[in-house]
Amino acid sequence: MPDGNTKMKTTKKTYKPKNPVRFVTAASLFDGHDASINIMRRILQSCGAEVIHLGHNRSVDEIVTAAIEEDAQAIAVSSYQGGHVEYFKYMIDLLKERGAGHIKVFGGGGGVIVLDEIKDLMSHGVEKIYSPEDGRKMGLEGMIQDMVKRADYAPAKDVSTPKSLAKLKKGDTSDLARIITALENDQLDTKLKQQIDDGGDKLSGKIPVIGITGTGGAGKSSLTDELVRRFRMFSKEPKIAVLAIDPTRRKTGGALLGDRIRMNANNVENVYVRSVATRDNKAEVPPSMASMINACKMTGFDVVIVETPGIGQGDAGIVPYVDFSLYVMTPEFGAASQLEKIDMLDFADVIAINKFDRNGAMDALRDVAKQVMRNREEFHAKPEDMPVIGTIASRFNDEGVTALYYEVITQLTDKKLGTLKTTLKKAPGIRHSSPKTAIVPPEKRRYLAEIADTVRGYHQEIATQSKIARERQQLRESIRMLEDAGEKGKKALKKLYKERDQALDGRCHKLLEIWPTVKENYSGDEYVVKIRDREIRTKLTYETMCGLKVPKVSLPQFVDEGEILKWLLKENVPGSFPYTAGVFAFKREGEDPT
Repeated sequence: MPDGNTKMKTTKKTYKPKNPVRFVTAASLFDGHDASINIMRRILQSCGAEVIHLGHNRSVDEIVTAAIEEDAQAIAVSSYQGGHVEYFKYMIDLLKERGAGHIKVFGGGGGVIVLDEIKDLMSHGVEKIYSPEDGRKMGLEGMIQDMVKRADYAPAKDVSTPKSLAKLKKGDTSDLARIITALENDQLDTKLKQQIDDGGDKLSGKIPVIGITGTGGAGKSSLTDELVRRFRMFSKEPKIAVLAIDPTRRKTGGALLGDRIRMNANNVENVYVRSVATRDNKAEVPPSMASMINACKMTGFDVVIVETPGIGQGDAGIVPYVDFSLYVMTPEFGAASQLEKIDMLDFADVIAINKFDRNGAMDALRDVAKQVMRNREEFHAKPEDMPVIGTIASRFNDEGVTALYYEVITQLTDKKLGTLKTTLKKAPGIRHSSPKTAIVPPEKRRYLAEIADTVRGYHQEIATQSKIARERQQLRESIRMLEDAGEKGKKALKKLYKERDQALDGRCHKLLEIWPTVKENYSGDEYVVKIRDREIRTKLTYETMCGLKVPKVSLPQFVDEGEILKWLLKENVPGSFPYTAGVFAFKREGEDPT
């Protein structure tokens, strides 16, 4: 234990932002290097930032649209694809063109972006391009904290919060984004907030609000995206607003708002997506959610979808805010008695059992349907008549998701919520996805593990066979030495030799038998192959500028048959199993390297 006079090392204090800082993070178009941006967004979260992560291979238009809809203070992009100058300049120009020049742009690309290009980009309007030299001076966390400091400003002060609802009523989503930010930060004018709430209340029932909730990892975001896609396909491109809520980490104050990365059907003008953090509120829904929904209604959307973070068994916090609720779960809920504890099964209008390609999905569908029937006390009905549908949201054009969409639109019509219609005709009898068309069938779900087990088993067999081959050689040599010396005891050794010889695999026998021939074939100047009475000769050496002959294939100088067999089974010559050195015995003489 250190005494009172010992000086302890103190870690550098982490910068804590004064305002809720929102970053949109992504890797640039045609760039699959997402390792660095993933590290950056994790550190941003630990510094207290709310991170809307888009993933890799994202275009300028996607990133700028997301930043405006999310009313973010900053964009952070990693670019290793070589087109960074045009990419970042276009991003700055597009932000200014769309009236969002206040959004700060940060970038990095290691040594790909050279110093002259960094100066050029920063003079064009990029806030900061971080170089390897910055990394050496500030360190990784230092660079991230520098980004947070630069982006730590209140958007409402830098960009005027709307003073009236004129633009909002005309469908201006930029005004909607700023109003939602002001509501989140509790900075919206009281009179304006009252106008929004009054206007939203008048539209109650005319614009349906769909709440999507469920356990964490159930696939809510993917299912939301697929439902949006079907609304667009079968309901004549309605205007859709999606409010995706994610939890704030209580320890750091940061949040990963990752729902947007699952959204593929939202990159059109009539779909608006906004990620929302719960902030200091411990509930699954932020306190200003009702006003946010009303603001979306006032903007003229035909339907508003609210997606909550993952919930527990006793949570049903979304129900008071929505007209229609969808509960998403997976087949892995444990024993059937666990269903009696799920509060949302009492309130949900529709239940989706997602990831229906997993084992036990049909049993789960039956058990959940029976529980819903008991909860509703509809004992005269059949379980298959309950609004419980099996879906696979990760599958394109899944019939289960289509059946879920039809159930939702039918119930909205029956309850006279909104005016949405559908051109889709009901497919009779479809209540779940077909497991037969799964990309990976349930029985093959462990196929990667099976491959790994096969490879490990192969290497284990090599170790066993090489040991047998070594002992076989040692016994053979011992017998020879005893015979040469005229000593007794050969009988016992011959018995052991026979046992080892029989234990050696037939293929291993063959490899050891032909090994002297292989060595002889590669020892000359030419390798000769006969094909249909025709000899094909290949030079076995390269001649250097010094006149030295370097072999194209160099064989190991092992004498131990165990080592020889191990090499033949693990490496071997080019053109022979396991093809470690290549699938062809030799390269063509006139073939250029790729």
